[in-house]
Parts: sequence; C-alpha cells; structure tokens
Amino acid sequence: MDERKTVKFKKDEFAVKEYIKKFVGKGKLSRVRIEYTPVGEKIIISTHKPGLIIGKGGEKIMELTGILKKQFKLENPHLEIDEITQPEFDAQIIADEIALSLERFGPLKFKVVAYKALEKIMRAGALGAELKLSGKLPSARARTWRFAQGYLKKTGESANVVDRAQSRAETKPGTVGIKTAILSPYAILKDKITINEELINKIKSQAKGLEQTKK
Repeated sequence: MDERKTVKFKKDEFAVKEYIKKFVGKGKLSRVRIEYTPVGEKIIISTHKPGLIIGKGGEKIMELTGILKKQFKLENPHLEIDEITQPEFDAQIIADEIALSLERFGPLKFKVVAYKALEKIMRAGALGAELKLSGKLPSARARTWRFAQGYLKKTGESANVVDRAQSRAETKPGTVGIKTAILSPYAILKDKITINEELINKIKSQAKGLEQTKK
C-alpha cells in the first residue's frame, strides 16, 4: 500500500511539473522544484524570464496558482521565482532555445543553429560545452551530429558538476532530439590544479626538504 502511495505521489508531482512547463511555454524556464512545508507546497520555478511568468501585476502567477489548487488539488501552493542571471550556462534553456530555432527555421539550418548556440555558451565564459542533435538531419536516415568545444569531463566525480539537459524539436521531417552539456566557469573541479606563486613556493620547499633528507 505504501509503495502504491509513493508511486501515485511521484506521478502527481511529475504531472504538476509538466503542467507548469506547458503553461509557461518552452524556452522560458529551466526547471521546477517542489518543496513540502507545514503551511503548504512551495513551488520554485527557475527562469531567465521572470516577467513573462509573473505577468502584469502578477496575473499569470495568480492564474497558475488557481489552476494548481483546482485541477491538482494542492492545498496551499506558493509559487516562487528563482531568476537565472546567466542562461548561457543553463543546459535546459540552451536545449529549448535550439529546439525552438529548429522548429522556426527548419532542420536544414541545424548547423548554423548549433554553432551559434555553442559560440554563445563559450563567449559567456563556459569551460566547455557539448551539443548533440539526433534525427533526420538533413538526410532521410536518422543520425547524430555532435558539436563540442572546450573542456568537458565525462567520467569520475568531476562529471557530476556538468549541467546536462535534453529537449526535442517537432519539425516537418520529424522529431529532432537535442542533448546539451555545459561546464560552467563557476563549477568546482576537485581535480583542477591552479599553478600560482603559493604552489610554486610549496613545491620548491618540498624539493629542498627531499635534498636535505638525501644528504
């Protein structure tokens, strides 16, 4: 019985998140988090376009709150906006932007769209990025195209700090899958070594200590 309740709870939570994404629209938000508090449900929407989500005088937020209460039976949903100040480092926003561009301009321009997105990410200061587009691009047979630049760890503990996301574009020839991976300049890399004066002096000191030990 507990397992059934847990499954239903997760399904309901997923339905709420998907509805919010659909209500807001593709390319306008990154992720939705739900936190449960004694006074109700706190729903945090991460976005780089808070004005579009809040609406004039908060009308869109109020409308969404009412729908969540009525349609999803949430007791006291409280919506919060988490503004993303540097969307170039957000994998979901970039993936959705690529999807929207492909839907607008068509899959034949996929290379232009991908290279522009990659340039935008790297120009903002990202350490590395990888974009993968899968589908009928541009031939009749489906294949995957990869666009990458910079440093991007794929294995080990450092791979956990890479922001990854996926989206899809519904084009006339068919569906195009988009996968993005971005390593932000603010990511903490435990295997990264910064060579500065302090490190050089430390190495010199250790080297002198070894020489004296040998003597």
